[in-house]
Amino acid sequence: MKKTILFALLIIILCNHIGAKTKESMNMEFRLLSKAFKNGESIPDLYSNTRLGKNISPPLNWENPPDQTKCFAIIAEDVDAPIVGIISHWILYNIPSEKRELKEGVPQQDSFPDGTIQGKNFFNRNAYMGPSPPFGTHRYYFKIYALDTKMKLDPKMTRKKLLKAMEQHILGQAQLMGLYSKK
Repeated sequence: MKKTILFALLIIILCNHIGAKTKESMNMEFRLLSKAFKNGESIPDLYSNTRLGKNISPPLNWENPPDQTKCFAIIAEDVDAPIVGIISHWILYNIPSEKRELKEGVPQQDSFPDGTIQGKNFFNRNAYMGPSPPFGTHRYYFKIYALDTKMKLDPKMTRKKLLKAMEQHILGQAQLMGLYSKK
């Protein structure tokens, strides 16, 4: 009888411990956030490439990247572009693994002192290009990739080339989606 009770108590303790770990790990998901807008909300005009905006990149921060992350890559894209398909608005890669944010207004340049490289967007610029849909409301995805290695340095890196280069090196991915409407 005592062995049965002890066994039952041990099972209860183990189940509670496993449950606590599951709750803890659920709170530890890799996430991409912005102080400027929440997932699924409108991107403020300031970050647009319209007469209302300043065409500056929004602040981004991320948390809980996978272990073994060597660097990050960020791709921002409009998935609702008519005829053309997906339009890349921003390409960044080799962002150091210890970094957890990008401040508002990342400058237009090929590379940065910390090793981050800014690739070519759809508009053939090494820069952020804010939302400016021709009509209607478009969805803009900011995607971050945790990588197990640094990518080859290439300031002419496009979305397509970067996705191909990252194929076997993605440890985790997170995204933030913002909406922008023609005004």
